Amino acid sequence: MRLNSLSARLLLAFLLPTLGFFGLIGTVGYALARSILEDELGQSLSAIAAATASQVSGERMLTIEPGDDVQGTRTWRNLTRLLEEVRQASGMRRVYVVDVQGRVRADVGGSLPVGAEVPELARDRRELSLVFAGERAASQVLFTGSDGRLYKTGYAPVRQEGAVVGAVAVEGSAVFFGPLARLSRTFTVASVLALAVLAAVAVLTARGLARPLRRLMDSALRIGRGDLTTPVPPEPTQEIGVLARELEEMRGALESRDRQLKLMLAGVAHEVRNPLGGIELFSGLLAEDLKEGSTTEAASHVGRIQREVGYLQRIVEDFLAFAREQPLHRAPVEAPALLSSACELLAVEAEAKGIQVQVEAAPALLEADGSLLTAALVNLVKNAVQASPSGQPVRVVGRVEAGRYAIQVKDSGPGVPEPERERIFEPFFTTREKGTGLGLPLARKIVRAHGGELAFTSTPGDTTFTLTLPLQQGSPS
Repeated sequence: MRLNSLSARLLLAFLLPTLGFFGLIGTVGYALARSILEDELGQSLSAIAAATASQVSGERMLTIEPGDDVQGTRTWRNLTRLLEEVRQASGMRRVYVVDVQGRVRADVGGSLPVGAEVPELARDRRELSLVFAGERAASQVLFTGSDGRLYKTGYAPVRQEGAVVGAVAVEGSAVFFGPLARLSRTFTVASVLALAVLAAVAVLTARGLARPLRRLMDSALRIGRGDLTTPVPPEPTQEIGVLARELEEMRGALESRDRQLKLMLAGVAHEVRNPLGGIELFSGLLAEDLKEGSTTEAASHVGRIQREVGYLQRIVEDFLAFAREQPLHRAPVEAPALLSSACELLAVEAEAKGIQVQVEAAPALLEADGSLLTAALVNLVKNAVQASPSGQPVRVVGRVEAGRYAIQVKDSGPGVPEPERERIFEPFFTTREKGTGLGLPLARKIVRAHGGELAFTSTPGDTTFTLTLPLQQGSPS
């Protein structure tokens, strides 16, 4: 598992804090419990030693000399009996009495003879100094006995007429370390199990997150490689589902744009090929006429070449207008003036066909790019003029509807055939011989850039294109 993968990072995020928490709690808890239990044991041992010391006569203790244990003197036997009773009653491992020089006067549970020095006392010099000063104390260090168990020693002073003449030492087993060690092992096992469960949860969570993310990554890579046809699968998780939907919308937009671009390129190639062929033909005829000296035919061919060149120029201009992302230069525009100016640009063409363009515009103020909207309206009115039969009017009506300004361009032409209605806004789709097929797509692009929409309804004798635009903010609706 790579460290930069989501699974590894989630696993570390789950386990490291938990491991630190359990480790800290376990260590601190164990140390605190051991310290408390050691203190309690030390206090108990020193209390037993103090109770024993209160029964020991310092004067008689000092009369015990080396060899008394061999001879079994009465004083030594009495002291030994007392210490044995204490050891049996308290369950201690060893109880012994020493003088201020650290020499044994009686040892029950041990094997040191009277007069011998106790090696363990060297370990507890600090505690013994307190005892010989009149206080009771317990050893700070646990030691291991011959049986492998841990032990601790409690001390209490033996007095004679108020002066400290010796000390009673009581060795007790730290029996609490058995349960404490078992508790520590149990805690360790529980911690390991908890970590294993968290690791399993982390892995499952990481897989649950990584799989949909990997699918999204694969979809993004496919799109990056140019595969725009394979859809992005939906995801059930809310957050990842939003990403999948957005990526699918992006893929659909790219696919639509790619398809549109291919159509545009094919349309440009098709539309340019025809006039180029005409120019080639007429230029050849022109060259022959010039050789023969026929100026009339030559002039006719020149006119045709000029018309084809003009058509090529219009194709290029329409293509650039449609393909270029033109920034909007918004400014307040009076709706009646916008409609009138667009219709005036087509007055000559309409009169040539014997068609009257009628304008009815309710007053309203638009926040728009006047020149671009004029171009869009010119395309709509021009199509209506070309579609209308001679003598029939074209009506351009503008009015406020539901807080927006609606512009309707109506003609009484044959209408749009049913099979062509779905393709009417496709670039380069046209039914006219010299049409570029970019007028309606360009008009809708301009309208949508203004936050509006362009739609149409068509029946034989009645076709209406409706252009809706938002009103200027603050203007009456």
